[in-house]
Amino acid sequence: MEEAVLSADEAPANTQTLGPDQTPEGCQPENSLQFQAPRNVEGKFLKGQSGNPAGKPPGIRNRATMIVEQLFDGACGEVSREALAKAMNGDSAVLRLIVTRLIGPRRHRASNFTLPPLQNAADVAPAIAAIIAAAAEGAISTAEACEMSQVVERYSRALAGEEVETRLQRLEGACGLAE
Repeated sequence: MEEAVLSADEAPANTQTLGPDQTPEGCQPENSLQFQAPRNVEGKFLKGQSGNPAGKPPGIRNRATMIVEQLFDGACGEVSREALAKAMNGDSAVLRLIVTRLIGPRRHRASNFTLPPLQNAADVAPAIAAIIAAAAEGAISTAEACEMSQVVERYSRALAGEEVETRLQRLEGACGLAE
């Protein structure tokens, strides 16, 4: 059985050639959300055009997550008791899971170390000495000591910058260059 192949100029009289953004009469969608975004010749969406213009409404949760939550709503106590029993019987994977979920990763903790007050450049050396002594005693960790010494160093730089600015203003005033 042979198929008839017609070229565009040999199309039957009752059909019409449509442009890329035209739809045949009677084939328009009922609402505007059904319109397809324009595509290139390979069938891919054009840059900046979405295949789903309506998108996912805000606040919609994953259907599978909601189903699992409903399944476990009544069984939470039983599941947790069983997990604790397995952990107590030596199941290290369950124990690790429980500990990481209950305790969580270690975050920075507040330090009870009090940094000596810094009011001028003469206070910088005693502050660094206090930080070193606290780290040596174990009152603060070496990471905390490093962070605190960086704070003191930045304070020292700010003081130096302020001193340079003050000296520059005095020099400009003496030379008559002040604005």
